[in-house]
Amino acid sequence: MALYIDIALIITSIALTVSVILQNKGVGLGGLTPQDSGGVFTARRGIEKTLFWITIGLSVLFFILTLASVII
Repeated sequence: MALYIDIALIITSIALTVSVILQNKGVGLGGLTPQDSGGVFTARRGIEKTLFWITIGLSVLFFILTLASVII
């Protein structure tokens, strides 16, 4: 049973990493300074919104699998 949870953790962590990397909006260190922050916020639409919810779902799944791995 623990082997299956470990494999699921590996797959989930890879998918979570990919989904975070694909969210490339606002990346870079240029936004750290106050004058470069821009202050423009746009609504997520289409694929951005879907990717956002997939990332949240994967993070919740990763958390649950980690707890299950610790308990078992």
